[in-house]
Amino acid sequence: MTDHHLGILLIEIAFLLALTFLLASLLTRIRIPGILGALFIAMALHYTPIGENLLSSEIQVPLSLLADLGVVFLLFFIGIQIDPGEMRGLGRNIVWLTVLNTVTPFLLGIAVMLALGYGWVIAFVIGLTRMPTAEAVIVPILDEFRLIRTRIGTFIIGAGVLDDIVEVILVGIVSVWISKKAADVTSTITGILLSLVLLVLLAWISRRWLIPRMSSLLPRHPRNLMLLSMVVLFSFAGFSEYSDLGMVVGAIVAGVMMRPTFEKMREVGEQVTQTIQDISYGFLGIIFFFWVGLNSDVVGMIQEPVLAILLFLAAFLGKLIGVFIMVPMGKLETKEAWAIGIGLNARLTTEIIVAQLLFTAGIIDLHLFTALISASALSTIIVPLTFALLVRKWGEEFRTVIGGSANE
Repeated sequence: MTDHHLGILLIEIAFLLALTFLLASLLTRIRIPGILGALFIAMALHYTPIGENLLSSEIQVPLSLLADLGVVFLLFFIGIQIDPGEMRGLGRNIVWLTVLNTVTPFLLGIAVMLALGYGWVIAFVIGLTRMPTAEAVIVPILDEFRLIRTRIGTFIIGAGVLDDIVEVILVGIVSVWISKKAADVTSTITGILLSLVLLVLLAWISRRWLIPRMSSLLPRHPRNLMLLSMVVLFSFAGFSEYSDLGMVVGAIVAGVMMRPTFEKMREVGEQVTQTIQDISYGFLGIIFFFWVGLNSDVVGMIQEPVLAILLFLAAFLGKLIGVFIMVPMGKLETKEAWAIGIGLNARLTTEIIVAQLLFTAGIIDLHLFTALISASALSTIIVPLTFALLVRKWGEEFRTVIGGSANE
């Protein structure tokens, strides 16, 4: 990137931040998280000269890096809020939730494609794209409404993390299938599972031994704890990304690993937690929502409305149905099911990646590719806003149940 491009990027980011600041001042008055202002601003600017420039090859790389850092910081902050004890209390039900909210949209996605005359192979792959959840889009809203440490937050984050494993396997399978190396599918999945086991082992060693010893090497000061946090965050996020698990998993794990140290240092831990939150929601998280909005193809959604809406509904209704199955099972209340079902419908990255892989390989045509991107854009518009409105209405009820067990 030249100095000229860097200057333009900084000016355009300043402009976007200013517009977001103004829109956020309006959104907060109706109790909608201000960070969604970045999403709406970027979507509105997608086809303007500013949007085109931000999506150009010279600008997109550094902007994408900042967006990735936004995801890492957002989910690291969320990880700090997670109590593993509370998560274990809901463990079996989180597994149930993950199975139901992935299998149901998968089957509906297959049904839609078959009904429209597509073959089994394409129907199967498109069905897979209906499964994952982009929890990075929804967790800032959970945090805004102080729902991270409630049953709602625990279910969404827990199922979202397990979904990330599904996403990794999904992208791996599609990539191998496209390259016509079907024999490598087993080795790909085996490698992912081995990486997951190694990540868990490293996390256990770090939490029990490495992090406590490192935290005692320097005086208890916010800047020292912040430096240690960055070491842990980038180490785990980097390892997860390098080993194809995805940096999202590593970022959340890093936060969970640092939580005991933050609690032990009390006031210092609270100061650093606040600093990480300010960086996440005051800058990097906003850049991430810019990136999401800029990559939302609203015009494509208008051009391909029927197929896009059907693909959106296959995922949206599939996840809702999967979650609501847990109501008669006695695992969830009806209001909880609504909030969790809509929250788990946040999606973006994986289906776009898979769609791009399929389109580039010539396996799907432009019509289906546009519909997949448009369905993703539709989710980007509807889900965050609907979820925010829903928890604004029922949030106080959700906050009265902190942790707890759905097994009772």
